[in-house]
Amino acid sequence: MSRTTLFHGATVFTGEAASPTAEAFAVQDGRFLAAGTQDEVRAVVGPDAVEEDLHGAFVLPGFWESHVHMTMLGEALDKVSLRECATLDEIQQRIAEARAADPQATQILGASWYPHAFAPGQQPTAAILDAVVADIPVILDANSLHAAWVNTAGLAALGITRDTPDPLGGQIVRDADGEPTGLLLENAAIEYAWGYQAAHSTEADQDRFLDNAFRSYLASGTTGATDMGFSDSDLAVFRRRLERDGRLPFPVDAHWMLRPTGDPEADLAEVERVAAIRDEMAAEFGTQWLRIVGVKLILDGVIDACTAAMRAPYVGGELPDPLWEREAALRVTTAADARGLQLALHAIGDQASTLALDLVEECVRVNGPREGRRPRVEHLESVAQDTIERMAQLGVTASMQPVHCDPAVLDNWKAMLGDDRAVQGFPWHRFREAGVPIALGTDAPTAPHQAARNLFIALTARSAFDAGRDPYQPERVFDPADALEALTSAGARASGRDGTGRIAAGLAADFCVLDLNPLTDDPDELLEMQVLRTVTG
Repeated sequence: MSRTTLFHGATVFTGEAASPTAEAFAVQDGRFLAAGTQDEVRAVVGPDAVEEDLHGAFVLPGFWESHVHMTMLGEALDKVSLRECATLDEIQQRIAEARAADPQATQILGASWYPHAFAPGQQPTAAILDAVVADIPVILDANSLHAAWVNTAGLAALGITRDTPDPLGGQIVRDADGEPTGLLLENAAIEYAWGYQAAHSTEADQDRFLDNAFRSYLASGTTGATDMGFSDSDLAVFRRRLERDGRLPFPVDAHWMLRPTGDPEADLAEVERVAAIRDEMAAEFGTQWLRIVGVKLILDGVIDACTAAMRAPYVGGELPDPLWEREAALRVTTAADARGLQLALHAIGDQASTLALDLVEECVRVNGPREGRRPRVEHLESVAQDTIERMAQLGVTASMQPVHCDPAVLDNWKAMLGDDRAVQGFPWHRFREAGVPIALGTDAPTAPHQAARNLFIALTARSAFDAGRDPYQPERVFDPADALEALTSAGARASGRDGTGRIAAGLAADFCVLDLNPLTDDPDELLEMQVLRTVTG
């Protein structure tokens, strides 16, 4: 006989900002039966339901992480964390301590260094790392994941010499004599640093990384995620988990990362391969837990490194092109769209987001209107008003990350722009005013994965790291209900998961229970918020 549980004594946010909160809800066989007043829900479930008093807690439909790299997050949790290092000396000390703690180590892997740790004009070099660890490879991912910093032993391990060519869409930074300096940008970081780490991790390592990510997210109230960098290695580890357990701890929708090859036939063949993998996985495992929903194109880099594509030059005069050549991007996106693959387009600079909308418009022109297309643009840190208006017209989702504009990490970002653009970034309010759908995520591991930090910044524009910082453009902040919708149902909706993300009859009973009420409590309390329970249907 099916067990029915009636939960009451709570404030229940159902996932829609415009809907009133409920005080009770019922669950049966992993599905919500009803939500409303206690009497309304009791009338639906009848007298035999088991009742549980939540004693004034706050319930919401589980956070949907709208932008994450699952296995990379899990791996980063095992690496030396550099996120809190404010100076170069602190980075060097952290690396030296890691070496001293493990004399038998064959390599040191680190994550989340920020450009603001360096003095103005200073760049990461192998020599800086050699000064503290020279005998084994040191490979450090930038917080943005758009750069990697390695020592001399690391360059050797990656097989990089002065004769190594730059990959398409990437750069091996070199000194005046043509020697690699130890800094790898964009596709050079992906091809060499990420490739090396993938090749030198075992299946057991990769399984642990995925376990780390799921465990950390469940502890923070997350019940679904959109993975924005899927690859063959990710597919292998997710497949092993499905073969072992028959399910995942929560649903994951994946966007396969496409990189430019310079070969039109190879680019189109990769689109066909992704579509075939999608169909094969769905036939073998169904679509309840893992779906290959689309493709991701990284159209530009990051503002901190002056690699994001902008309409006007940076302070130093840089004006980089997008990482994808326009015709190649048009060819690939229209092919992917024709195969029913959702587009996720990384665009940080205003020129990149212009290109992203051109790609969406071309898909509509070539392939015609289609219900459920749901294209999305990721990040949108510096974006023009005409782009926002085009997004509203085309129904494109703005997938944004409040943790990326924590005031504590914006000093270098603002310095690179150096003009009015430095105070016009991350314009959440202008997207809301234009009616653009917004989904909020963290882009972990480029930022802390906990939804509480993301929500705090969305509500206050203040720093979750440094309370002494002034807020960044506080006119942008969200109303609490709008922020909670963007963190829950809007993320699921953007990913095409219409069967979850809300507390409503018939939907998957994914929810979490918090010890405070984000709708009414002081936002300062969010940084100490406790997740009391996470439930997945």
